[in-house]
Amino acid sequence: MLAIFNSIPTYMDYKGQKLAEQIFQGIILISAVIGFIYGLVIEQFGWTVYIVLAGFAVSCVLTLPPWPMYRKSPLSWQPVVPESSGETNQKPQESLKKKRHK
Repeated sequence: MLAIFNSIPTYMDYKGQKLAEQIFQGIILISAVIGFIYGLVIEQFGWTVYIVLAGFAVSCVLTLPPWPMYRKSPLSWQPVVPESSGETNQKPQESLKKKRHK
C-alpha cells in the first residue's frame, strides 16, 4: 500500500513552477475582474467574494498537484563522483588576524 504512494511523483521542475505561478495569477485576476463587475451590476458584494473564492479553488486544483504538464523539463544533474580514499578535500585553513583598534 505504501509503495503506491511512493510511486506518485511529487516534484515540479523550474519551468513548471513558473507556469503554475502564471496560471494561478491569471485565474485569480480574471475571477477578480469578473467578480467585481458582476457584484457591481447586481449590487451585491457577497457575489464578488464568492466568485473570487471559486477562482481561488479552481486555481488551487490546477496548480497545487504536480500535474505532468509541470514536469516536462527536468534538470539533468551531473553524475556522482566517488571520492578517492587517499586524498582529502579539506580547505586549507587561513590564519585570521584580528585587528586591534586603539
